[in-house]
Amino acid sequence: MTNGSYTLKKRSVLPSSSAVNWASMYMGAGPELHGYTEWGSQTPELPSRVVDKNDIFPTIFGLLRQAYPEVEIGCIYEWDGIRYVCDTLSLSYEKHVTESPQNQSTAKCAIEYIKNKRPTFVNIVFDEPDHVGHADGHDTPAYYKKLNELDGYIGQIMQAIKEAGIWDETIIIVTADHGGIEKGHGGKTMQEMETAFIIAGKNVKKGYEFSESMMQFDCAATIAYIFGLEQPQVWIGRPMKQVFE
Repeated sequence: MTNGSYTLKKRSVLPSSSAVNWASMYMGAGPELHGYTEWGSQTPELPSRVVDKNDIFPTIFGLLRQAYPEVEIGCIYEWDGIRYVCDTLSLSYEKHVTESPQNQSTAKCAIEYIKNKRPTFVNIVFDEPDHVGHADGHDTPAYYKKLNELDGYIGQIMQAIKEAGIWDETIIIVTADHGGIEKGHGGKTMQEMETAFIIAGKNVKKGYEFSESMMQFDCAATIAYIFGLEQPQVWIGRPMKQVFE
């Protein structure tokens, strides 16, 4: 946040749960258009308004692959539900991390991938602190202990980017699919719907908290803007252009 731009008020789509929000984050639109409407959606419950050549609603992964067929695109994740919304056919590398300890294994996998492949775009998804939120509660000592652990893994990933020699060209985004209240989420409270969006790196303003409204589907639009990609007409996301120099 000190070295980049951020908001603490990015809003989820409803319901404030996983698959519907990951889909919105990747697909530049809400559930009314992409059709994934539930926590564990594996296929659209509503017909997707548009599908691409991979028979899925257009994703940021597909847009990047179509524009730059030879680039390295990766997705490393812990929650199995990610595979159903990230357009795996557009990926160069896909890894569902199941090894224990899972968070540490995910970080290790990401570090090795970054150093070996120097990807153009990689999506790294930790399944925590969601489980701790459900088991011990959000806004609890256990929750912040897990956040502190994950912060260390993010630091390791950042170091890997430097060691790969791509730090000066890299933009890092840290965000989440939803928040939580007590031991749950999925409802309509601000604790469940608001998450941080932190972006730092090449040509990003430093120490800048922006006040403009941001929705989950604006993540895809912002990434598309970074890569100079033309948004599909069906996307409703808006790039957060104000964060760039």
